[in-house]
Amino acid sequence: MEKTLVLIKPDGIQRGLTGEVLRRFERKGLKIVGLKMMRLDEVVLREHYSHIASKPFYSGIEKFMMRDPVIAICVEGLNAVNTVRIMCGITKAREAMPGTIRGDFGMSVACNVVHASDSVDNAEMEVKRFFKKEEIFEYDKSEYEHVYIGDERS
Repeated sequence: MEKTLVLIKPDGIQRGLTGEVLRRFERKGLKIVGLKMMRLDEVVLREHYSHIASKPFYSGIEKFMMRDPVIAICVEGLNAVNTVRIMCGITKAREAMPGTIRGDFGMSVACNVVHASDSVDNAEMEVKRFFKKEEIFEYDKSEYEHVYIGDERS
């Protein structure tokens, strides 16, 4: 099973969408294996957004992401990275499909409620960036026998 990172951004927290975001992942059949609220600092954000840190708009994103806490979620499931990305919708929220998290709740590129890892490799790095090993929990989810067929669970 893959693990991936989701961050509920400051706008999602301020708008009271935390429960809704978690509910969608759980109802899909994904397993929450890590969950915590935290404040982000410049060091973590520069590493996390290293691909855009040199862009002129980066300082605005950094200020936005440091303004209020975020909620970090480690989600596990079969093809979790792609599944979560589909559920979140495209980054430009006002163009995201209805039924996706961003399509239902966002209008902005930055204030788009959630961040989700964009590849299996990035998910691995991002989970390690936001969670210590002991903050990720392994447990049997009895619901899995109703979510996945036998060989998909192994």
